[in-house]
Amino acid sequence: MDNLKKNQRSYCMSRIRSHDTRIEILFRKLLWSQGIRSYRLKAKISGKPDLFFPKLKIAVFIDGCFWHHCPKCYKRPKTKKKYWDQKIAGNVKRDSNITQQLRKDHITVFRFWEHEISKHSEECLKKLMEGINEKAKNG
Repeated sequence: MDNLKKNQRSYCMSRIRSHDTRIEILFRKLLWSQGIRSYRLKAKISGKPDLFFPKLKIAVFIDGCFWHHCPKCYKRPKTKKKYWDQKIAGNVKRDSNITQQLRKDHITVFRFWEHEISKHSEECLKKLMEGINEKAKNG
C-alpha cells in the first residue's frame, strides 16, 4: 500500500523529469568540455534520444536505472508490484523496439545507464568518441 495520498503521489510523480536530468546535464558538460558541440537535444527521430548527432547519424540515450530496469541497480518497488512490473517491462520493450528501428534507419545507437554516467563518465565519453571518430572516418 502506498503511504502517500493520491494527490501527494501525483505531485511527486509530476516532479520527475523526462529530460535535462542531472545526469544528462553532467554528460553534456563533459562533451562540451571536450569541444563536442555538434549534437541536437530535440531530434525529430524515433525514441527521442537524449543527444543526436545528425551528420553522423548517432543517437545517444541515457537510461535511468529504475525506469529502464538496469540489471545492476534496479530495485523492484514494494507496493503496486503488478503495475510497476508492467510499466517497467513496457519501457524495456519500447527501448528495444526503438533501438531496432533506429538501426534499420542506419543510425548508430549508444545506450548508457545512469550509474555509468555518474560513476564512469570518462569511459562513456571514450566509447562515444570512438563511435564518433569511426563514423567520421567512414563517412
